[in-house]
Amino acid sequence: MNDPVQRSCLRFGWTAVAGFLALGLALEVCHLFKAPFYVDATLRRELWTLAHAHGALLGLTTVVFGLTAERCLPDLGARRTASWLLRAGALLVPLGFFLGGVGNAEGDPSPSILVVPLGAALAFLGILAAAIGAFRKAD
Repeated sequence: MNDPVQRSCLRFGWTAVAGFLALGLALEVCHLFKAPFYVDATLRRELWTLAHAHGALLGLTTVVFGLTAERCLPDLGARRTASWLLRAGALLVPLGFFLGGVGNAEGDPSPSILVVPLGAALAFLGILAAAIGAFRKAD
């Protein structure tokens, strides 16, 4: 594994999967002990569950990107850009969901939720670059 993009994607992706699975475990513990700050706040519970699920899925997506990007995007610069976009999105989407559930009123998420569409757009662009590269004819 000589490709620095591959290494960074694998490190980021597996760390994200481990971290967001740990968050899911923490949420289950909150359920187990009926923690009022979590159980009684429906919107917070939904947003934090979304943070856990999106974070784990985007972490796995980053791992897959790391394993396939060199074939899809042979140009190192294009691969670095797509990797950066995907990793930034994979961080911002769950962060926006999580922070949206911190200090929120019951009816509305906190303004931090606005980070989610930005992160989704970045992740989409990184994935789109790999998808387009996968359709290009190999040399």
